[in-house]
Amino acid sequence: MKIDRLIGILAILLQQEKVTAPYLAEKFEVSRRTINRDIEVLCKAGIPVATAQGKNGGISIMDGYRIDRTLLTSKEMESILTGLRSLDSVSGTNRYQQLMDKLSVGGNVCSADGHIVIDLSSYYKSSLAPKIELIQSAIEECQRVCFTYYSAKGESRREIEPYLLVFQWTSWYVWGYCLKRQDYRLFKLNRMLEVTHSEKSFTAREVPPYRVAPEEAFPISMEVKVLFEPAAKWRLIEEFGPESFSETEDGRLLFQFGFADRENLFSWLLSFGDQAQLLEPAELRPQLSLLVRRIASKYPK
Repeated sequence: MKIDRLIGILAILLQQEKVTAPYLAEKFEVSRRTINRDIEVLCKAGIPVATAQGKNGGISIMDGYRIDRTLLTSKEMESILTGLRSLDSVSGTNRYQQLMDKLSVGGNVCSADGHIVIDLSSYYKSSLAPKIELIQSAIEECQRVCFTYYSAKGESRREIEPYLLVFQWTSWYVWGYCLKRQDYRLFKLNRMLEVTHSEKSFTAREVPPYRVAPEEAFPISMEVKVLFEPAAKWRLIEEFGPESFSETEDGRLLFQFGFADRENLFSWLLSFGDQAQLLEPAELRPQLSLLVRRIASKYPK
């Protein structure tokens, strides 16, 4: 991508006194003409790049405008690299690693070995990566995206103007303007099928800041109390934290938390088998009991 190359060229100029156009062309695998155009773009952006012809000529940042080369320390560069590696884990490519290799200039700025690994891939990596790639290109090209969306409310066909790819609540989402709802919406990628570019492009709107808190996406509609067997403790700690429950005198765990809807609550409780007993809301107890009997009826003795 052009922006990657411009960042890479600028990083090299900040770290070396002078470089040649052939060196940059080989480094970024483009023509010298492309490098010359990139230098013009940097100059127009206000970066004082100077070029000199002849035996000792080359490309450099003008004297007196030199930015401190220690602007980013090796630890800071390593932190950046860790974040970029996490993006490579989703796409299954080395695109961002290659960008950092270009920024490192000789490999001495950021180490290939880190102390933190962030893997954003999932069990759905084979189907997720193409969606991310398609949506990313649609955002860059201001192209609408069409897809079939599946939710608890049913199945619907949507068309959106995509603005952001979001990794939140351990899942990937696309945030954009929904033509059907005439408002900004968040769509979970795993629930999107038949994702395609629309033939229609769009003019980018004045997009409001992205702020979707958990309570907005999953508004709490009920306060829940559940009595768990001690064997379920590890799951409560992992999924809701140790503050979500207290230990009773007989060793069982009294869990208290807010849930958005009955369906999510019931499916979660059933995953514990006979280790969970719903106490409140009391009006949901008969409904859960009926659901359990219906499930049992599918497995006659």
